[in-house]
Amino acid sequence: MPGNSRATAVALDAGLAAVVPTVREFEFSDADFRSLVQIARQHTGIALSDGKRDLVYGRLSRRLRALGFTAFRQYREYLEGPDGVREVEKFINSISTNHTRFFREEHHFEHFRPSVAGAFVTATNGAGGGRLRIWSAGCSTGEEPYTIALVLKQEITNIARHDVRILATDIDTEVLAKGAAGEYSAAALDEIPKGFRAYFQTRDSETRGTRITMSDEVRALIAFRRLNLIEPWPFKGLFDAIFCRNVLIYFDNETKASLVDRFVNQIRPGGWLYLGHSESLIKSHPGLRLVGRTIYRREV
Repeated sequence: MPGNSRATAVALDAGLAAVVPTVREFEFSDADFRSLVQIARQHTGIALSDGKRDLVYGRLSRRLRALGFTAFRQYREYLEGPDGVREVEKFINSISTNHTRFFREEHHFEHFRPSVAGAFVTATNGAGGGRLRIWSAGCSTGEEPYTIALVLKQEITNIARHDVRILATDIDTEVLAKGAAGEYSAAALDEIPKGFRAYFQTRDSETRGTRITMSDEVRALIAFRRLNLIEPWPFKGLFDAIFCRNVLIYFDNETKASLVDRFVNQIRPGGWLYLGHSESLIKSHPGLRLVGRTIYRREV
């Protein structure tokens, strides 16, 4: 065996195979990445670490193709130019992470059912005229607010006699449109307990068995609105419960702390804050008491 081949074999045996450089479709420099990270932070508060470099490249590549660019430098210049205002929304939609499903983190709904829906029924004593407000902050394609609505619909039998509303917000306009449409793959029914499946309908004869649509009576409980969490919030009323799950993980500690403060101020005394399974408060908050897995109650 020739010397160089022998050296190669030894290197391979030792797990020291040469690293082949990644060939990218578009030019993507360190300066490009740093600039896009800054734009993301400025407009959304999202903190993108160096480990997100490939994610940023992959998600924004489709925008470069759509615009006919060959390098990220051109895309950066476009964002900073006169057409950038319109493009920022598409930029945000591209880098946003949207992973959700019906009844995700079911322990939250096991708590929500008696502590919010059940408590509301008890407080209103079967009469009408009660007011209940829930906020799904970072609602993605709508599975979370629809799950909330399903639980409320089942627990509050005379819900039409009350003022019950769910606000569902997200920064991504594309996922909001999907949520408002209330249409999902029929495979989603596997995630939904049988007692709730009656609220879904087959879309039409052409897609029978492949697409399902949430019933109008459930959809009527929810208002889908675009909202950037780091910007001023346009409402003043207090919520009985806020769901902000698997959203805070995308912000730096300072932004997280600020958002938690704002959430506390937006929850009525005795109300509830539900965070995601991978999230926790950076430090204890004087306005919140931990009562369960990522379940907090606002202190009176």
